Amino acid sequence: MSDSLTFVAAADGRWRERGRAVVERLRAALGPLAVRVEHIGSTAVPGMAAKPVFDVQVSVVDLEVAVAAFDGPLAGLGFVRLPYEGDHVPAGCGDGPGLWVKRFWCLRGVGVVEPVNLHCRLVGSPNERLALLFRDWFRAHPAAVPAYGAFKVALAAAVSQDLGVYTDVKDPVVDLVAVVAEEWAAVSGWSV
Repeated sequence: MSDSLTFVAAADGRWRERGRAVVERLRAALGPLAVRVEHIGSTAVPGMAAKPVFDVQVSVVDLEVAVAAFDGPLAGLGFVRLPYEGDHVPAGCGDGPGLWVKRFWCLRGVGVVEPVNLHCRLVGSPNERLALLFRDWFRAHPAAVPAYGAFKVALAAAVSQDLGVYTDVKDPVVDLVAVVAEEWAAVSGWSV
């Protein structure tokens, strides 16, 4: 394991608890327009190698109303809204990009103890569902965690920590996980 661990770090047993604290802080700041606030992504999966950044999903009924209401409180916490307004549409799903919309804020910089990516998505949207399903499938299948983590570490090293290339290569692998996770959801009765 080389410098790629500055980009993708070994699992940290404290991530889940620290993510819970980030969620609580955001829930308090955003109020009732935030229907759900959830720690998602690899730092929410025990034992998973991850970028040491907490991904949080805020589910809302209306994105534009949420943006107007959230920009101020989030800026007060140090968040910056970025122009990413859609998620990768999984290969073969047949959805148009309009179903995969989101708004995105990040918290980074000097003095930031817990870097955060905040994904604001519509309640009931396929991208809201996929983020939760991805997390919950890995939590229910811990034997798959080391392989996916090793893939991410190797990928980060291979692409010289270029985030754009890293994401472009990782997306189809997430699509593969989603296929298996959807089968698990159907059999297990999992739902959002």
